[in-house]
Amino acid sequence: MAEDTYKTIKSPGEGLYKEKGSRFIAYAYPVATTDEIKTLVDAKKKEYHDARHVCYAYRINPAKIEFRGVDDGEPSGTAGRPMLGCLQSQELVNVLLIVVRYFGGIKLGTSGLINAYKVASEDALLHCEVEERTIDAIFNIQFDYLYLNDVMRITKDMKPIVLNQEFDLDCKMTLQIRMQQADALRERLEKVQTMKIED
Repeated sequence: MAEDTYKTIKSPGEGLYKEKGSRFIAYAYPVATTDEIKTLVDAKKKEYHDARHVCYAYRINPAKIEFRGVDDGEPSGTAGRPMLGCLQSQELVNVLLIVVRYFGGIKLGTSGLINAYKVASEDALLHCEVEERTIDAIFNIQFDYLYLNDVMRITKDMKPIVLNQEFDLDCKMTLQIRMQQADALRERLEKVQTMKIED
């Protein structure tokens, strides 16, 4: 994998693992922010209000990975950590795993729990299509209309994605480009006079 790419999932997936009467229902979701994660976890806690545990793990922000595993009342390290391990071993980012546990009356022990959360998570991820994406930089630029041709020449050459553009006396554009090319784009834009660049 190139340094400015990462692997994630295209759409949600579900998995299931049963052991000694306990059921572990697993969900995998593509996510990008902690707000999205909180919303999804809260929704699952509401949906499965009668479940014993709703554990989760996530890895987000491919440019500087943030991660967390939550045991939700299971013995420390028996749920969140193995779930996080699944994401790490498959090098997945911007993914949330949630595993809902219904207790079957028989304790599984530490190794049994670790295995159950791991296998349920793997099953959910098996039902997801993995894709590779680029880590992108976003530039907000402002410039005088006089320099529009120069800026358009640069965008034609370097082919960033134009997310937004307003052409008036004071022009504004929002450009998205692969991290690998970000410095080169910034350098070329800075050569255009009176350019204001924010990223």
